[in-house]
Amino acid sequence: MKKKLNKVLVLGSGALKIGQAGEFDYSGSQALKALREEGISSVLVNPNIATIQTSEGIADKVYFLPVTTYFVTEIIKKERPDGILLAFGGQTALNCGTELYTSGVLKEYGVEVLGTSVDAIMYTEDRDLFVKKLDEIKLKTPVSQAVESMEDALKAAREIGYPVMIRSAYALGGLGSGICPNEEKFIELAESAFTFSQQILVEESLKGWKEIEFEVIRDAKDHCFTVASMENFDPLGIHTGESIVVAPTCSLTEEQVTMLQDIAKTCIRHLGIVGECNIQYAFNAETNDYRIIEVNARLSRSSALASKATGYPLAFVAAKIGLGYNLDEIGEMGTPNSAYVAPQLDYLICKIPRWDLTKFAGVSRRIGSSMKSVGEIMSIGRTFEEIIQKGLRMIGQGMHGFVGNDHTRFENLDDELANPTDLRIFAMAQALEEGYTIDRIYELTKIDPWFIGKLKNIVDYKFKLQGYNSLEEIPADVMREAKILGFSDFQIARFVLKPQSGNMEKENLAVRNYRKKLNILPAVKRINTVASEHPELTNYLYMTYAVEGYDVNYYKNEKSVIVLGSGAYRIGSSVEFDWCSVNAIQTARKLGYKAIMINYNPETVSTDYDVCDRLYFDELTFERVLDIIDLEQPRGVIVSVGGQIPNNLAMKLHRQSVPILGTSPVSIDRAENRNKFSAMLDQLGIDQPAWQELTSLDDVKAFVDKVGYPVLVRPSYVLSGAAMNVCYDEEELTRFLQMASEVSKEYPVVVSQFMQETKEIEFDAVAQNGEVVEYAISEHVEYAGVHSGDATLVFPAQQIYFSTARQIKKISRRIAKELNISGPFNIQFLARKNEVKVIECNLRASRSFPFVSKVLKRNFIETATRIMLDAPYTMPDKSAFDIDRIGVKASQFSFARLQNADPVLGVDMSSTGEVGCLGDDFDEALLNALIATGYKIPKQSVLLSSGATKSKVDLLDASQMLSKNGYHLYATAGTAAFLNSHGIPTTPVFWPDERPNAENNVMKMIAAHQFDLIVNIPKNHSKRELTNGYRIRRGAIDHNIPLMTNARLARAFIEAFCKMKQEDIQIKSWQEYK
Repeated sequence: MKKKLNKVLVLGSGALKIGQAGEFDYSGSQALKALREEGISSVLVNPNIATIQTSEGIADKVYFLPVTTYFVTEIIKKERPDGILLAFGGQTALNCGTELYTSGVLKEYGVEVLGTSVDAIMYTEDRDLFVKKLDEIKLKTPVSQAVESMEDALKAAREIGYPVMIRSAYALGGLGSGICPNEEKFIELAESAFTFSQQILVEESLKGWKEIEFEVIRDAKDHCFTVASMENFDPLGIHTGESIVVAPTCSLTEEQVTMLQDIAKTCIRHLGIVGECNIQYAFNAETNDYRIIEVNARLSRSSALASKATGYPLAFVAAKIGLGYNLDEIGEMGTPNSAYVAPQLDYLICKIPRWDLTKFAGVSRRIGSSMKSVGEIMSIGRTFEEIIQKGLRMIGQGMHGFVGNDHTRFENLDDELANPTDLRIFAMAQALEEGYTIDRIYELTKIDPWFIGKLKNIVDYKFKLQGYNSLEEIPADVMREAKILGFSDFQIARFVLKPQSGNMEKENLAVRNYRKKLNILPAVKRINTVASEHPELTNYLYMTYAVEGYDVNYYKNEKSVIVLGSGAYRIGSSVEFDWCSVNAIQTARKLGYKAIMINYNPETVSTDYDVCDRLYFDELTFERVLDIIDLEQPRGVIVSVGGQIPNNLAMKLHRQSVPILGTSPVSIDRAENRNKFSAMLDQLGIDQPAWQELTSLDDVKAFVDKVGYPVLVRPSYVLSGAAMNVCYDEEELTRFLQMASEVSKEYPVVVSQFMQETKEIEFDAVAQNGEVVEYAISEHVEYAGVHSGDATLVFPAQQIYFSTARQIKKISRRIAKELNISGPFNIQFLARKNEVKVIECNLRASRSFPFVSKVLKRNFIETATRIMLDAPYTMPDKSAFDIDRIGVKASQFSFARLQNADPVLGVDMSSTGEVGCLGDDFDEALLNALIATGYKIPKQSVLLSSGATKSKVDLLDASQMLSKNGYHLYATAGTAAFLNSHGIPTTPVFWPDERPNAENNVMKMIAAHQFDLIVNIPKNHSKRELTNGYRIRRGAIDHNIPLMTNARLARAFIEAFCKMKQEDIQIKSWQEYK
């Protein structure tokens, strides 16, 4: 029975963070698509401005407001929806929805919860209720006790017996969880877990069992089945988000799978879940013993993965069920495109996480029960060897597959295998090469021998290939077998031709040509999709060597265009590039082009099979992109909307005479190559910070004597500031250079003058044949020195001189003309007093494109795509850039996830996501954005420890405001003396290493939650300063207290909340900003 609904509210998931990333943009977009199909008006709350779901034409109204009970309640009062969907915005939406339900807000305004009832959600979220509920039907769960005090926790741990596992209830991605081998570790972990939730669980540790997951779907008529069976490559003890996952299950027998499927159905029926959920098991394959670890009554990361793995769009189907449909009414009954039956797979998929642990100071590289990965990939193929090798290349961390990664060596293999880090899989490769037996590796890793045996096949084949010394010696069957086992042309070149140095482009092409001569080409296979009226239109494709032939027809089509996607989400390249890719594709389709997408990230909208005409869910390597171009023969390829990965391919493709649309690859190279770019600026008479490329320590010192400290030191050619550092004195410089030499031996370091107290300004624009068509100038709140991906961005820029803005436009026009840009580009400027200098220029869309497009209400990517395809576009008139509203983009950090990371911002990027919020003035937009990334307006007490005298002075006015507004100020010694001497009453507190047991030692007060906000400005330099400051910062994160480490941002935040309260923020949708 279809429900009578006029308007439905959908809760989004806010900023991308560890444990909750792009998969909710995908599931939310699907839900909104289902509502639109039904003609139901939709209202979306999601402050994440870079997502597809917050774009035009998806939801009828979008609120860029925090997903908190206060704001959602206000939106309900204003919009009066009939129903609400809670399952599509991750844990954030679920927690918010549960609170709205229990506090009676939903009842008061007559809002119906669609899909799974809140009672059923509570059964799955509250561990105690969950266990009791499953005990009623005698299903096994891990022996566990929920406790609310330290005393009870210890008692429980002793009863169960060590090792035990700790988790906190209502937390995301295993936050505050861990395995404790002994009492000492237990006390430490339990204390931290209690700060995230009042209730923690102490349970038996099943470390070393297999972890198996099913996605289950059920409608109101009780038709219920499992959609995908997934097996973790890593044993239990490693969070599923950290584990390599394969589907369908590989090492279980059919009986075992059937047994677990039946248990899953019984469990879901008993819990009363309607819609989609996932169930996780611990399974002991030898004894067939199992435990149900958890059920998520919402769409999760694995449901996005399962949707892409099977072609069964779980989120879409779940939304339809929520609207009152039954499964037999979705898709075409009696065909493979019906939602009534589970899809059958004739292929394998593998998901591999992407970590960026090197970006954080002090973080351990060990992986375990708490999630640290920032993105993931999925590879599709016919053999396990093929998908694991493909997948390891896709992660984008410089690996060429399972073998052939000569730069990765491990000293202590046994330790590396027994205590997993993000690189364990490569340690397994080395172990197999050094002759470890399968059994020995199993003993150390507890990874199923089935997998280890397959990995051994790859290593054995590597040795076989190394036996040849020229391509001509390789028989066709050996070449084909190598391709079936997932070897890339690059790997074959490395093993057979054994080149000593160079970038291997020549050798790579030699293998390619020889392979084509032998007629060994990848087959193109199609994946069946559900709920598509015309299966022949959903071209969801992958390539494999295990079979031959093509499932789709190829003919030369003048009007086709290939868009290269952005690959795995990582720090520095995330959902904003997915927004760019999808907009490019939609524009191309609107212009009547056949749009072809290549991407392999399962959490994205761009890999949704109905977004484009053909989706190649496959590698973005030089080899694979050429394979696809050979078949498709498109009019051209767009490389400027997918971030750095496609950008790096531009020159290589150009050399193979592939038509690149938009700016010429030669220009891209001129902007990417620092020497060429710098020479170009000098020739144009444009100012830039002094810099030099140096190869020895003495040269570096001579250069520093010339420009003075501080200096910025970076190794050549890197993405997103990796391994850059600002050095303030000789000691720091020497120390860093010793580290930097390890980053790149044959590459020199670049040292540039670092400008303090300098504004950083972003210029995002679109040009046609060197003429700027539309542009946006935005400024950072923080001074230069904070990576542009971490800085708080304000658009339109509020505090720059008119003359600065004029200079920026003038310089940008000259650069655009010189490089003859057609399409999107971004230039970063430094401005101090009235001088303007150029730092860098990217001839591709930048991270801020969706933000400026949505604030301006002019879609930059649409204009850029039209220009690249020579189509007409609308020219903005002068007044279009003159808007009254203000947008603020704030970064989301995930330091709580990363034990021991120092939460301080520098030239290296460390944020995992962002929000963008609007306001009529700067204060409103800023408060909105900061609340959306998790800051709370302080109620009474604030702790200041403000480092150098300069930042003390910076914060003087703000401190005065706090005091006037009745806040109680606490500060560390120096700051307290400074503030009191300026007539601001401040209570001094002791540093962490002074009198640790005193009542007013700062660590004691943090642990007792005596502060509502902590402002700690790192001073840099002395060892003691670093450790004391670090302990305060880390304490704030571990106890969940809002922390600011930048004086400029702290000042802006304090001024904003002193001038306006949360209640003063308007509840205004994006559509209402005219």
